[in-house]
Amino acid sequence: VTFSAGLATQNTIPYCVVYSTFLQRAYDQIIHDVALQNLPVIFCIDRAGFVGTDGATHHGVFDISFLRDIPNMIVSSPRNEKDFRNLLYTAQFTTQPFAIRYPKNKISTTNSFTFEKIEIGKSEIIFEGNQLAILSTGLISARIEEIIKQNKLQDKIALIDFPFIKPLDQNRLKAIALKYPIIITYEDGIKAGGFGSSVSEFLNTLHYKGNITINGYPDEFVEHASIAELEELVGLDDHSILEMILSYI
Repeated sequence: VTFSAGLATQNTIPYCVVYSTFLQRAYDQIIHDVALQNLPVIFCIDRAGFVGTDGATHHGVFDISFLRDIPNMIVSSPRNEKDFRNLLYTAQFTTQPFAIRYPKNKISTTNSFTFEKIEIGKSEIIFEGNQLAILSTGLISARIEEIIKQNKLQDKIALIDFPFIKPLDQNRLKAIALKYPIIITYEDGIKAGGFGSSVSEFLNTLHYKGNITINGYPDEFVEHASIAELEELVGLDDHSILEMILSYI
């Protein structure tokens, strides 16, 4: 991290590639060597979320929480290959620290692709149903999209993907707060201080009177198992997500 900071002072665009769990060990360097000087280091944070049988030491569950409270830091998480490539492309044009977190999962890929510069802090409406709003970030957004499609819930569920956890799309959140009495958030990180917390904090400034439910990892160390088994354990498997959605509609 400190070497990347040095490169950034010399008109270089460093892509600092590191596991989420190992980035924890460089927290002081992130703050003092990079963010305090507002240097354009791009953090490519691999193995964010559960990593399966590598075990409790390797789960990348804390990065959203410990990065979003650092001034100058952009924090992002793509839901698919297209967003991932566009984030990697967009990051080179910024003049501040930029974190891109992604999980240890298989995703569908394509060889046909054009890079696009995307707007920092912009969310995307995937479905615009009228009963409740689901706000999510990262690969779990793609999973929820499939769940909604398979169960033909597009007219009832609004699904909004947030590629950027920081800065949040506050204009979108204002519109959502005015329209939906129920908001559910999903993320592949610890709930305390994460994406859902940031949404709740902003909604509180709006004096939102509706129901908000935050879904993520519990405040505990999770042992090793397959990613599918771990998701089921914490209620983030497809069946549990569907059950929660149906309970609200």
